Amino acid sequence: MKKLLLTISYVGTGFCGWQVQADGLRTVQATVQDAIEAVYGERHDLTGCSRTDAGVHAKAFRAAYVLPDDSPDIPLERLPLALNLKLPYDCAVIKAEDVPLPFHPRYDAVYKEYKYIFEDTVHRDPFMNKRCWHFHRPLDESAMDAASKAFLGTHDFSAFMSTGGKIEDTARTVTNISVSRENGFVTMTIRADGYLYNMVRIIAGTLAMASYGKINPSELPSIIASGDRNKAGMTAPPEGLYLTEVGYLEGFAKLKR
Repeated sequence: MKKLLLTISYVGTGFCGWQVQADGLRTVQATVQDAIEAVYGERHDLTGCSRTDAGVHAKAFRAAYVLPDDSPDIPLERLPLALNLKLPYDCAVIKAEDVPLPFHPRYDAVYKEYKYIFEDTVHRDPFMNKRCWHFHRPLDESAMDAASKAFLGTHDFSAFMSTGGKIEDTARTVTNISVSRENGFVTMTIRADGYLYNMVRIIAGTLAMASYGKINPSELPSIIASGDRNKAGMTAPPEGLYLTEVGYLEGFAKLKR
């Protein structure tokens, strides 16, 4: 047997999230599994690095599957093309690589990076429809960037987890966060060792509210410490969120299980 790791890019607008759903709704996981089955002639389980929600996009999602020894031997450099011929327009495999059998795309990740894109122009860009969060008034990206530094470090992020999250250990470490204006859009970039349910979207909503003076940036440390979801900002809509990078130790050296 061997395990392959795919890097997948997709526009989340037409998907009901990553994970296969019992009611047969269109998901990224099922769509890629369909392509794998079409290429290899049999269906394989596909394990993802996270569970992105409906409407969330990915530039570099990671997912792995195991191939039996008798599976067709497709060169790694040709596998993305073979799969892409079977995939729809809004999903593509951009890389395939061998990984050790113990490798897990979620639990062996040392960080994940997301971007959240805000549009703050009077005239919205129709090409970014369902791909950003639109505001009719300008955002203050400098103020948002300054406020964002309160999230750096290791904290209990309970105040930034949506109701329904079932994770008991709510401590996470944010190693980088910034807000800047890029190509006419305001972009928040965040990198952490993991995230709670809707954590990035709540941080994005909180910073937007801080930009408009609805939350005092000086109060962010106490909001974080409170663990009270009601004190943080709104949950930003999913269409502005992008998973942009998942990091692993070089050579997957962490694998000792």
